[in-house]
Amino acid sequence: MQKGSRHTRSEGQRRFNRLYHSDALVYRAPGRVNLIGEHTDYNDGFVMPAAIDLYTRVAIAPRLDRRIQIHSENFAESVEFDLDEPDPRAARHWSDYVRGVAMMIDRGGHRLRGANILIQGEIPAGAGLGSSASVEVAVGYALMENSGLVVDLVELARLAQRAENEFVGPRCGIMDQFIACLGRAGHALRLDCRSLDYSLAPIPEDASLVICNTMVKHEHAHGEYNLRRAECEEGVRLLARKLPGITALRDVTLADLNRHGGFLPRMIYKRCRHVITENARVIDAAAALSLSDLIEFGRLMQESHRSLRDDYEVSSPELDTMVRLAREAEGVYGARMTGGGFGGCTINLVRADRVAGFKRLIAAGYEQATGIAPEIYTSTAVSGVEQAGSID
Repeated sequence: MQKGSRHTRSEGQRRFNRLYHSDALVYRAPGRVNLIGEHTDYNDGFVMPAAIDLYTRVAIAPRLDRRIQIHSENFAESVEFDLDEPDPRAARHWSDYVRGVAMMIDRGGHRLRGANILIQGEIPAGAGLGSSASVEVAVGYALMENSGLVVDLVELARLAQRAENEFVGPRCGIMDQFIACLGRAGHALRLDCRSLDYSLAPIPEDASLVICNTMVKHEHAHGEYNLRRAECEEGVRLLARKLPGITALRDVTLADLNRHGGFLPRMIYKRCRHVITENARVIDAAAALSLSDLIEFGRLMQESHRSLRDDYEVSSPELDTMVRLAREAEGVYGARMTGGGFGGCTINLVRADRVAGFKRLIAAGYEQATGIAPEIYTSTAVSGVEQAGSID
């Protein structure tokens, strides 16, 4: 773990001191990009994310009471709440992520002490890069360390997911929180979202992760994201008449779907087909990456995007334009939308010596096609939540 110093007098430490009249320890949790395996996590399936070097940083110092005071530098707002409040309710506000994870940790048998907190985030919100999970994990880790508690990273991921599912609103799977906790530098992580077993796969050094932000924000909390999950659950309910004992689409093979899916409504059939084939793609992609076969890995990425566009219907014209431009560029192994969809980002696996030209082509082509100037980030795969030296 990277160790920080309580005595580092960065500008961030000075800002914290001006707010709370004390020094702070600083923790950070990364965002993530999902290389393949989209909308499979809440179906007990397989995913393959990597943590990226965009972070949420949390500076924290203990209080003598059980109150949590938070200041967000991004929103220039402060919020305070009491850990002993009997029935906290979500306020549809950025602070819900903090309150939700604190509540789940405290009610999970880990008594927290009060804290003064300063939060600074550099992950663009609504871009599908795991910004909310990064906040949850950074805050949760900081609160537990601040309280002298032993941090079990898998448990922290579960508690952070519960905060989002049961307090904030979106019924997300555990992928974002898990990779923010357990990412490894230089590696992607293949996760079984049912058992939480995982394995690490090295990303070849001559391949770069290039993230292209359409600048079109998505909004999962209400509507389409939860609707897709309900459609999958309906598919399981209907298929269980023919396949007793299944509890999630993870339990259904493509042969099962072809044999028994004829009575499903067309839309439900398509949703099920995406999840079932996407799970298979993750397994195949992990095998390809273990052999450093980036051509095959890229082909699977392309198939994933097609399925997300046509069967799951969570892409957008902007995402499709970005992927089309990437496929025309030299040195690109694969490109697909990443995250929940309806906007946000694409992930592109690009030869390292072709990244500069790729970025120029995408920036010019996308702005010409849409009138929107994209943001493009090149990232390495980084480690999960840790203590950091400074909030700056």
